[in-house]
Amino acid sequence: MNKILSIIILSLLFTSCGNEAKKETTAATTVTKAEPLDPLEESVKRGREIYSELCVTCHLPNGKGVPGAFPPLNPSDWLTKKRTESIHAVKYGLKGEIVVNGDPYNSVMLPLGLDDQEVADVMNYTIQTWNKGDMVTMEEVAAVEKE
Repeated sequence: MNKILSIIILSLLFTSCGNEAKKETTAATTVTKAEPLDPLEESVKRGREIYSELCVTCHLPNGKGVPGAFPPLNPSDWLTKKRTESIHAVKYGLKGEIVVNGDPYNSVMLPLGLDDQEVADVMNYTIQTWNKGDMVTMEEVAAVEKE
């Protein structure tokens, strides 16, 4: 009985040691093969987090908005054709009528309290995820003044 128990314990030791080595090799391989994201991908990634915290309530997870109340961002001609106005809305809030995809919206969007990089990030997320357009930079956002 002691001989069988000894064999089982030795087997477990060898098996667990082998698994640890495989896990370490797998982790090392993953780290080695991971390529850094480019600046736009990094911005979109950060923007996704901001969107899910602050924008999703009104514009919904799919970006479709609420007809007549909160305009869609998926897709949105206002985001792509009125870039400066869109940046201004995210940076300072929005009050008054706008027309998105041919439909009027007249709600209030309060300022979100984002810094210029966060504004650029959430803009990049909405543009790159549901629309087409160039990267919004922090410098571009900084140039948009309150008026």
